[in-house]
Amino acid sequence: MDFTIGRKGFLTYLKSLGGSNIVKVVPANGSASGSQTNGHKRLKVVCGANTSYLDDMAWVGEKTPLTLCDVRVSPSNSVKPNLGALELSEVLSRVLPFTAKEDNRPVLQCVLFKVAEGKLTMVSADGFRLAMVKLDFDGDEGQVLINRDELRGVTSALRRARRVRVSFEKSGDSLDGMSLTLDTELIRYKWRGADGNFPEYEKLIPADFNTLTSFDTNEALKAVSSLKVLSDSKSYPIDLTIGNGRVIMSNPDDKGQAEIPADTQGEGKVRIDGSYLADALRACGGMVELKLTDGKSPMLFTSPDYELVVMPMLTSESQKPEDKAEQAEAEPTEDTEPEAEPTEVEQAEVEEAEKAEAVAEAETITKTEKPKRKRSKAKEPVAVA
Repeated sequence: MDFTIGRKGFLTYLKSLGGSNIVKVVPANGSASGSQTNGHKRLKVVCGANTSYLDDMAWVGEKTPLTLCDVRVSPSNSVKPNLGALELSEVLSRVLPFTAKEDNRPVLQCVLFKVAEGKLTMVSADGFRLAMVKLDFDGDEGQVLINRDELRGVTSALRRARRVRVSFEKSGDSLDGMSLTLDTELIRYKWRGADGNFPEYEKLIPADFNTLTSFDTNEALKAVSSLKVLSDSKSYPIDLTIGNGRVIMSNPDDKGQAEIPADTQGEGKVRIDGSYLADALRACGGMVELKLTDGKSPMLFTSPDYELVVMPMLTSESQKPEDKAEQAEAEPTEDTEPEAEPTEVEQAEVEEAEKAEAVAEAETITKTEKPKRKRSKAKEPVAVA
């Protein structure tokens, strides 16, 4: 019928129905009265004693967003799984929080799905954080960008699915376009990929570190929550001091601190946005490993098959080495080599040159003063070269 209705309005309508837990939706046929059909396409909805007729484009307004997902429901859909449904749901929940919220960066509002060398890689980034997860995968190679708003609903739906299969298909709209298809036993989802090029994420993941530590995320989240309460605003920076078998979390304004046990290698200190730290701990779960280079370089949170890069907050201490280097270039040091003193011959030559300049000055003054006495009414004398 090519019948279109607003998803949110239709869902609200179904929830309001009573009298039965079974809903029957069919095309309205000729048995409906003329006032009901009125020459337009309609759907007939029956639930217990309730009967309703829905017009085409019901609950669709000017501000209703147009999604690019096709959903087909079929109880006889056969699926040969290549991923676990719960596994895929958990993976999506670990990358979706790190997509950009600003509309001016549409590519960063998407999750990158990439299959290569027997691995399915999902990557998201918002300009300050980058999340990447890898899973073993049996399927054809390919990659596609899917908007995060179209993936949020399917995350919870996958928890109720038993089998799932992920695959890529060529999009009919363009020769180089790709679509992502996700099949379960009941529903088939198909998203057309978004246009754009995702950043080269592999180059953004740091490889060299000076400090490593591993600790329990549950204990760390309790410490973060206690420090958040002491903050006066929504943004609450936290200083992490690593070393001697512990991680100390503290407020920069010395309002409080919390200490958790950890396995540490080396020592380091870094400042991070408290909300970013909480998001990272929740996404990693269990035991997490934190790797640092210094206080101004990206930090890396890792757990099995998962990596999260987070940019730190700059502090005066993290900028000190650069400031000192700039001052050293701009200002001369006290150890500058003094100028060599002139010899007796050079000193005599300088004195003779000064005497000659004095005689020349006297002659010039004499010549320029004579015209002034004769022509006192003249404006200004012309300088004699």
